[in-house]
Amino acid sequence: MATPQGVFVHPHALCESEQVGEGTRVWAFAHVMKGAKVGKGCNLCDHSFVESGAVLGDNVTVKNSVSVWDCVEVGNNVFIGPNAVFTNDLNPRAEVKKPREQWVPTRIKDGASIGANATIVCGITLGRYAFVAAGAVVASDVPDFALVMGVPARPRGWMCKCGERLKLKGTRGRCGKCGSSFVKTKQGLREK
Repeated sequence: MATPQGVFVHPHALCESEQVGEGTRVWAFAHVMKGAKVGKGCNLCDHSFVESGAVLGDNVTVKNSVSVWDCVEVGNNVFIGPNAVFTNDLNPRAEVKKPREQWVPTRIKDGASIGANATIVCGITLGRYAFVAAGAVVASDVPDFALVMGVPARPRGWMCKCGERLKLKGTRGRCGKCGSSFVKTKQGLREK
C-alpha cells in the first residue's frame, strides 16, 4: 500500500486509506482503514484506530488507544484524549448484525476537547470548543464552550477557546487569559 503524499506512516502502522491529508502522522500500531477520511496535520498516536466511514477534520489529535468508528465525524482542531471511547450502536448484540443505516452518528464540532477515558455515547453532538472532563460519560448533546464532567456528564461551567475556564457574571464573561468576551444564550455560550 502506497503512503499518501506528505503523510508520515510509522513502519509499524497500517494506513489503508488514500484520503489522508498532508502533514498527518500515523504512529506505531495505529490503523487507518480504507474509506476513512483524515484531514491535514493530524496526529494519530500509538494503537489508535480509524474505521472506514469515520471522518477526521484538520489538525485533529487522536491520542493512544482511541478507536474512531464509522459514523463518527470529528471537526477541525479537536483533541481526543487517551483511551477515550466512541460508539455507533445504542443497543448492540453480538448475534444481531445491523446494517450501517441503523448505526447512530456522532458529531464532534471544531475545537472540542475530550479528556482521557471519557465515553461518548453515539447520537450526540459536542459543540464548538466544548470540553469533556476525563472519565466523563456523555449521553446527551453538549453546547458550544460548555465544560461537562461526571457520570452521566453534566454541565459544570464554561471554557474559552484558549483552554481557560471562564467565570461569568450574569450572562456575560471575559477570559482572564486571552481576553475573549462571551455572552450566555438559551443555546449555550456565544463569543462576542
